[in-house]
Amino acid sequence: MTKKILLIEGDGIGPEVVLQAKKIIEFFSKNTDKKFETENALLGGCAYDALGTPFPDETLNLAKKSDAILLGAVGGPKWEVLEYKHRPERGLLGIRKELELFANLRPAKVFDALTDSSTLKREIILNLDIMIVRELTGDLYFGEPRGVKTLPDGSKQGINTMSYNSKEVERIAKIAFDLAKIRGKKLCSIDKANVIETTEMWREIVTEIGKKNYPEIALSHMYVDNAAMQLVRNPRQFDVVLTGNMFGDILSDLASMLTGSLGMLPSASLGEKFALYEPIHGSAPDIAGKNIANPIATILSLAMMFRYSFSFAKEASLIEKAVENVLNKGVRTADIAKANDLTTSCSQMGDEIVGELKKLMA
Repeated sequence: MTKKILLIEGDGIGPEVVLQAKKIIEFFSKNTDKKFETENALLGGCAYDALGTPFPDETLNLAKKSDAILLGAVGGPKWEVLEYKHRPERGLLGIRKELELFANLRPAKVFDALTDSSTLKREIILNLDIMIVRELTGDLYFGEPRGVKTLPDGSKQGINTMSYNSKEVERIAKIAFDLAKIRGKKLCSIDKANVIETTEMWREIVTEIGKKNYPEIALSHMYVDNAAMQLVRNPRQFDVVLTGNMFGDILSDLASMLTGSLGMLPSASLGEKFALYEPIHGSAPDIAGKNIANPIATILSLAMMFRYSFSFAKEASLIEKAVENVLNKGVRTADIAKANDLTTSCSQMGDEIVGELKKLMA
């Protein structure tokens, strides 16, 4: 059966990196029994420029008809002057909410060839492989009440509400525990239960689920401030990390830099019916159009799509192995290059990975 993939290029470097992933999609369609159809849609700043909204109805309709979605990046200084509801990020949050993409998986894995690219010592990050599971549709990003109001004395007050209900915690905890079962059977849940009641409830529910349904999983808890410190001090103590939306947003970016570059790390946003895959980096408008962006995070996001949405584990592993082989050959984009390395372009990196796939399947 042909799989339908919706490509949302987005803003900045989004079109450049998505194009490289499309090369991989086309390679498998032409050379294997796995067939794909792709369609394009607008989201973010480009959507606002074209249609006056960062989240067009047509994009949502196409998303619901697809088997999976691959997104580049959204946002940029160009649109920061817009009213809040028109900013590109509202499109991203909107599609997550409408498709009920509640589970965000962000792996932080260090390739052996890039251990010297990290700002941490080699012995600290060698063989690092962490999976951060971030709840994506609750917390401060969506809680009510929210907004900015003017007080009687003329001063302003900003309000955001951290809110979770027990069902939201249960469903994201199940995702994390299930991942722990097939990985290292170890799960660390991150909260701030000593001062925030919402996360006190979070800890209680995660503990209860662990005892009742996953007795084989070694469950631990850690306050978010300590977790940030420990990720830098001793990151290999972690395997699967579970946390809420706000804490997960911060910790996953911190973990990404352990690997040396935001340009290396993919993510998956999963719901009951739909799934969206995207690199964790931003739109990088300062390098957009220069063909120097790193497409590996987007290509690895495609590998996650193959594994989690399509159950194409063999093909996912081939993509990951092709990336590893290219890095082992010393091929580098500017963001992961050392002082004396020769750098390659975004499009050349995509071609190199396709070339490795051909060799692996020969």
